[in-house]
Amino acid sequence: MSSAKDIKRRIDSVTDTQKITNAMYLIASTKLRKARNDLNNTQPYFEALKGELERIFRTIDHVNSQYFLPEGVEDDDDDPVIEGKYAYLIITADKGLAGAYNQNIVKEAARIIDKRKENVIYVVGEYGRAYFLKHNYPVDESFHYAAQSPTMDVAREIGAVLIDSFLNNEIKKVYIIYTDFGNGFEPKTLSFRLLPVHRSYFRGQEEQRTADGDDIEYFPSMEEVLDNVLPNYLIGYIYSALVDSYCSEQNARMMAMERATDNAQDILDKLNLEYNHVRQSAITQEIIEVSAGAKSLKKNKAHFKQEENL
Repeated sequence: MSSAKDIKRRIDSVTDTQKITNAMYLIASTKLRKARNDLNNTQPYFEALKGELERIFRTIDHVNSQYFLPEGVEDDDDDPVIEGKYAYLIITADKGLAGAYNQNIVKEAARIIDKRKENVIYVVGEYGRAYFLKHNYPVDESFHYAAQSPTMDVAREIGAVLIDSFLNNEIKKVYIIYTDFGNGFEPKTLSFRLLPVHRSYFRGQEEQRTADGDDIEYFPSMEEVLDNVLPNYLIGYIYSALVDSYCSEQNARMMAMERATDNAQDILDKLNLEYNHVRQSAITQEIIEVSAGAKSLKKNKAHFKQEENL
């Protein structure tokens, strides 16, 4: 059995760890709240962009743009007709201590990427970068972006890299793999094709087409309007994915730290109980020793007294 001193040392160590995990929980909750507020402040603008794109598809039968596949070409992601190099934007965290958040991302990304041979990987977050480099995946090592504190400027820079590579025909498709925060209760790992853009994502049902479509004028042309609106929309999607992933990371870290704090409390309860038992045993042993000593002393005095009487 451990001594009381050893148990007390363990109690102090676990208490210090519990203070750290509790502080990390509070920090993660603050970062989560701030990131969600930032996203909510910018989301109306990108929702409006999507609404305009849907309006174009509701009012015009044939829409052509360099960001779309040609009309009539059906390209299933699971059975593609386009050959060439594909790009994957993978969003992970910069560090661990976030439960299974990073593992879920890299596992899903590896599953998707391993289906093809011609790939280039753009990784946001040091955890994912280290993982894919270690496992010899084709990571673009000049692409360095941290997952912490996502901003619109970072989204624009990332979008520019991907869009330019696509327009220059260096890559044929662009996918983004990230964690959708959703309502916060069940974040999901998602894979979405950014480029070429899915027409079906904006195209509604035929009966939804507006009757005043002929009254809408596009200047200088509908194609140029699309070519200006779509990059902004794609950047908005990237920014949303960055923030969603960041929120999912902080949420996962909150839950991990909460579990760690609860586990530390369970350990403390057991250690305190053990410490009390050890102390009680030590006190009981001392009482027994004192009692035995007193009894022995009393017996010795009686013996000496008897000898004196003789």
